[in-house]
Amino acid sequence: MAEMDTSSKGGGKHDKGTKSKKLSTRVDMTPMVDLGFLLITFFMLTTTMSKPKTMDLIMPKETEKEEEQNKVKESTALTILLGKKDQVYYYAGLAQDPNASSNPDFFKATTFSNTSGIRDVIIKKRDEVARLRNYKGEPEDVVIIIKADDGSTYKNFVDLLDEMAINRIQRYATVDISDQDKQWIKSTETSNGIQ
Repeated sequence: MAEMDTSSKGGGKHDKGTKSKKLSTRVDMTPMVDLGFLLITFFMLTTTMSKPKTMDLIMPKETEKEEEQNKVKESTALTILLGKKDQVYYYAGLAQDPNASSNPDFFKATTFSNTSGIRDVIIKKRDEVARLRNYKGEPEDVVIIIKADDGSTYKNFVDLLDEMAINRIQRYATVDISDQDKQWIKSTETSNGIQ
């Protein structure tokens, strides 16, 4: 607290009148520093730290044979292509057969809408693949192959990764888009009037 210093250093005799006493003040800052540290400690202990917003990625298992590392069955795969203007294209399998596009129902288009969008396609394929059994008699897992076109946006890619987390898809991969996929997207966009 503040205190007044009333001690005087003057002589004992009153010779030329009375001198006024000069009072000096001294402020003790210790209580204010204590209060400051108490407030800092209080706010440090009661504040919650913001948690980083990250997405968990599930990495593939290590295999000894390199050819088995990226092997995917045609029957368990779903390929999703991201196009421009929030368009999503998909087809079942890996499309390694060059005559696959001869089937008119092979290459399909959808959006990120809540009804009959890409989520419904993923759920349908996941349930369809879950009925299949592998050589051990265990249910198969669906594998989603994600390919982004040059006209797609980063937001659409993140939205599709969110769909993987929402639908609990354990196995998915991002792959470079092939020239054949680009031709299918271009012909579909042209027929639908998307520029």
